[in-house]
Amino acid sequence: MMRSCRLRPALGLALLLSAAPALCGTFTTGAATVSVDTTVSSRCTISATPITFGSYDPIGANSASGIALTAPGTLSLTCLKGSSPTIALDQGSNFSVTRQLKDTSSGDFLAYELYQPSAATPSAACTYSGIIWGNGTYGTTFTPSATWSASSTFSFNVCGSVPRGQNPSVGTGYLDTVVATVNF
Repeated sequence: MMRSCRLRPALGLALLLSAAPALCGTFTTGAATVSVDTTVSSRCTISATPITFGSYDPIGANSASGIALTAPGTLSLTCLKGSSPTIALDQGSNFSVTRQLKDTSSGDFLAYELYQPSAATPSAACTYSGIIWGNGTYGTTFTPSATWSASSTFSFNVCGSVPRGQNPSVGTGYLDTVVATVNF
């Protein structure tokens, strides 16, 4: 509320010329409350590096008396604080009883598998055997363990293994595509 006052012209001129301000009337202020809110939705992002096995040698190193061909890949996750993500890997594009790499020229297949790392913690070593990493229909989903933060990305090994003793055709384009899905 504001009250006004009238100054007489002579008095007003005298006050205007003086250094002291004229105080006239009573001023009051009002207050209002501003509500501020937002929500933070659950969120994770996922990215992958490929698994590159290199050359499979069914006559030498990877023969029936040899060893499996192994290689790691990684899945990297960034999740918000308080998240509880799980990661599923589908069966791949060429699945038939197991995951398979398909040669683009011959149409032949080479069986392989993806395993969970030795522990649920970031960068845990590969064992190349054990729990098949899948989606619940085939294999088991993976529950990573980390102190999640929007500013921290954690990497988890995907452990690929091509069993020894297979009899594939000669080929340079044995490929498969597996979709990784993070549920949070």
